[in-house]
Amino acid sequence: QVQLVESGGGLVQPGGSLRLSCAASGSIFSIKGMGWYRRSPGKQRELVAAITSSGGTNYADSVKVRFTISRDNAKNTVYLQMNSLKPEDTAVYYCNADVIHYSGRYSSGDYWGQGTQVTVSA
Repeated sequence: QVQLVESGGGLVQPGGSLRLSCAASGSIFSIKGMGWYRRSPGKQRELVAAITSSGGTNYADSVKVRFTISRDNAKNTVYLQMNSLKPEDTAVYYCNADVIHYSGRYSSGDYWGQGTQVTVSA
């Protein structure tokens, strides 16, 4: 099994910044894609940003330029630097990882963190 532990959420004023971290641990051979999703009240979960094992990135149009996703493969950790935050960024942010396992044969699994609350308010 794999555990994803997020940290870095909180309350910030509009225009402020936060940095989210998500560390993966457990039965990990390697991690392919990692990403951040968010869910706001009354809305469906949406992709915020994603990053491949080689560093390729993809962002939602609403966060391009303001947010930056990065990862440390040696630490199995993904980060989300959020700048120029807006009230509409308020949501629970979830980390996701596509993990490769090996125990005699290869297998894969899709894992989620427990979520961290980000609130942007004056």
